[in-house]
Amino acid sequence: MDKLKKAGLYQSELIPISGKLVERYNDCLDTLGFTKTKLKKFSIDGIGWSPEVAEEKNDVNYLNHGDANPHGIIISPLQKGKPVYIPYHTFDKDMMKFVFKTYESRINDITRDSAICLDFDQGVDMYYAPLDVLKYESVSINFRLINDLEKKQKEQLELIEHFKDGNNFINETIHEQLLESAKTYGDLRQRDLRLEPLQFKTDSFYTRAYGGVYVLRDFITPIVVFEDEEAHKEAIKDTVHDVLIFHISQPELMVKLRKHLIVEVDLERVVKTPRYARIKNFVFYNELKEPTHSIADILSNKTLFRRYLNTIDVHALKRVNGVEMYLERLERSNAFKIADMVDDGLYFALHEPHSSLEARHQDLIWKLLVNVSAKDVLFVYWYDKQEFYQQYQTWEDSFKDWVIDTIRNNI
Repeated sequence: MDKLKKAGLYQSELIPISGKLVERYNDCLDTLGFTKTKLKKFSIDGIGWSPEVAEEKNDVNYLNHGDANPHGIIISPLQKGKPVYIPYHTFDKDMMKFVFKTYESRINDITRDSAICLDFDQGVDMYYAPLDVLKYESVSINFRLINDLEKKQKEQLELIEHFKDGNNFINETIHEQLLESAKTYGDLRQRDLRLEPLQFKTDSFYTRAYGGVYVLRDFITPIVVFEDEEAHKEAIKDTVHDVLIFHISQPELMVKLRKHLIVEVDLERVVKTPRYARIKNFVFYNELKEPTHSIADILSNKTLFRRYLNTIDVHALKRVNGVEMYLERLERSNAFKIADMVDDGLYFALHEPHSSLEARHQDLIWKLLVNVSAKDVLFVYWYDKQEFYQQYQTWEDSFKDWVIDTIRNNI
């Protein structure tokens, strides 16, 4: 990952945590029922997740109590607007934006000497079956301060009122109690520590529960798409919910998405775009056998590209140039079918969210599409960084250079 880090493309916006902030982070972990970290320094993202702590615990979901109970931690106002690097749901970043928009000034005040534990409660203690994810309709965002600071504020205010009562101002015991409270928690009289629960409405979304599930319920008929085969097999046994159920590898999924005006494809238009060129280069890279030139040079130099294109076999050529071959022959006759000439993986990779969709739905559908066929390195990086990082580690060094240049030129 060194090349990605140097290019600023690998978790470059994490917030460094050390000293007193580590203590507060551990207090939050303890408050939420998790084990503390032994690390003295680490970094966090917008929701309080840390890659170093996840590695230490060997658990990327260490801020979750099961699939149905995710949590977050705010220990710095710098978390506002920061990425959520491994969101459990596609709406996690939107929830954090909502939290900071509502309580920014209070968060700034509280995190001067405390930290905020977040509980994202959708009203389900645990999932019993894959289609339980349909219960996600409204999330209650609940807050709790470490050391019960809001309770200590109430106790301090009650002490002050007691101090003012009658002749209690000469009571040395009350003096000592007030001084001890002030030394431990500071002067809490004028601080606004109230963080009432917030209600966040969900619609269509993706969750990493059950190995990854897409819930599309803002269209003609609710559609649920599973990435995990076992979860899919269990879900199709359901006779209660009126939804369409697919596994992400089923070709029928793309047919249904087109019919429901969720995705669309226009080969004549897309073949002229930079996206098609990126996808074609990715496919070509996977067909190259022992090239004597660097991959980056081959993909960037038209002469070299054509030279190596003529070295691959007919079947590989169809996988790389199938779209152009199909469009060329289509001009002469309507007898040709896409399925006969264009590889499914390439064809699906050229789909895009339907132009009628709202922006928030387009982002979700882009993520779905790159999971169906992850051949556009730029869009995989944008919409599924974990998939990108996993693929990246398998690539040849020169191809990594080409990918990094491609991403940097488009950001």
